[in-house]
Amino acid sequence: MGIAKQAATLRAARNSSLIRTYHPAGTVKCDGVRLFRSQAARDIGCLLDVNPSVTAWRCMPSPFGTGGIAHITDFQVFDEDGTVLYLDAPDRAVSVDVAAIASEAMRINARYRLLERAEIYDGFRLRNARDLLRYAAHVTPLGDRLRLLAALDEHGSLPLGECLKAFQETRPVPGIASLILHGFVEVDLDDAPLGPETAVRRIPR
Repeated sequence: MGIAKQAATLRAARNSSLIRTYHPAGTVKCDGVRLFRSQAARDIGCLLDVNPSVTAWRCMPSPFGTGGIAHITDFQVFDEDGTVLYLDAPDRAVSVDVAAIASEAMRINARYRLLERAEIYDGFRLRNARDLLRYAAHVTPLGDRLRLLAALDEHGSLPLGECLKAFQETRPVPGIASLILHGFVEVDLDDAPLGPETAVRRIPR
């Protein structure tokens, strides 16, 4: 497929994604414009933001040709080990054979996956990610960050409810959410909804 046609295909796909806004609005690892084709795609973006092995991701990257058809995936994901992964949400109507797309991705030293619905919606991770990403734009002041990290250094881990007491310069919930999202502390996002008893641990840097 020619460059001009690829550009037109990408432009049309991105323009159609500008029509609707999907929630939550904030992201922390998105590189470039936030364009989501559907709520399912937005939900994957939430999971990418709380995946510690993901360093960055892009929405609707430049298409790569497959059988003469330019396929635009929902995401291009960059992993900390250097792996590049192209992802489509499970609601994606793929007009090209998935095996052919995967083969084309391998040709450019990447991988491709069409995710299954259970990978997104089973368990508590997505719910917790959505809650945290409400505060994606928040910046925790240095003083609050130092107080919490010092307390965690002393105790090893603390319940989330206790951690909130460390915040004096900003609101506690946005403060702790920002520190989780930006990799200063970690919590278990899979076992249960975040609550006062959730254990908070410092991430070695």
